[in-house]
Amino acid sequence: MTAMGRIRIQVSGGPGRADNYSAAIRSAGGEPAPGYCPAPDLSCAGLVLCGGGDIESVHYGQGNRGSQPPDKDRDRAELALFRAFYEAGRPVLGICRGMQLINVALGGSLIQDLPPEQKIFHVSAQGDVVHPVFSPEGSGLKRMYGPIFSVNSAHHQALDQLGEGLRAIAWSESGFVEAVDLPGYPLLGVQFHPERMAFGKRRLDTVDGAAIFAWFLEACRENAAPPQPN
Repeated sequence: MTAMGRIRIQVSGGPGRADNYSAAIRSAGGEPAPGYCPAPDLSCAGLVLCGGGDIESVHYGQGNRGSQPPDKDRDRAELALFRAFYEAGRPVLGICRGMQLINVALGGSLIQDLPPEQKIFHVSAQGDVVHPVFSPEGSGLKRMYGPIFSVNSAHHQALDQLGEGLRAIAWSESGFVEAVDLPGYPLLGVQFHPERMAFGKRRLDTVDGAAIFAWFLEACRENAAPPQPN
C-alpha cells in the first residue's frame, strides 16, 4: 500500500489502451501501474489483464483458424505475468482478452472465430453490442447483478475448453462462456468490458461495472492485509 492506503495494481494492456482500465481502478480506490509487456511487479497487490488482440493459437495447441495476427511479445509477457501473480496467490482480474489469456495459461483453448450468425451479437464496427447474460445460483456475479443482466460486448473469439480448475459462472444467450472464476482463489475473468460500464463510462443500458472493480480491490486489500493473531 502507499502512504494514502491505495492498493497498487499492475495493469497490462496494449500500447496506449490501458487508460479506461486505469481510470476504473483509480475510481475504485486503487493505484494503477499500467504498462505494455511489463515484467511482473509483485510489489503490486493484484493484476488486471486488459482487452486487446487475439492470442497466438500455438499457445493452446492449434493452427490458425480465424485468429487475427498476434502480438507475440504481449502474449509471452502476459503469460509470464499471470503465472507470477498466480503462483504468488495474488488476485487476478481478466477482461475480454484477459479472460481468454487466463484460460489459455491454465491449459484451456479458444473458439478462434465465432460463427457469423453468433458474431453479430458480440461485435460491431459501430462499437459495443449490448446483450443479456445468465449467471447461476452461488456465483459472485449473481450476487452482484442477479441471474440475468445486460452487458456490453466487443469480441469475435470465446472460451472453448476451460483451463484447469476454472468454473464457468455466466453464459451469453447463445451459450458462450461470459465469465469464469477459480473456486478457492481470488480470480475473476469476464468477456465483457466493465471498465466501459463504470464511473465516468457508466451507461444506462447495462449493469454498473463498478461492482466488479469494487470486488477486485476488496480482494486485493484482504490479500495484502497481515494475518491476524489467533
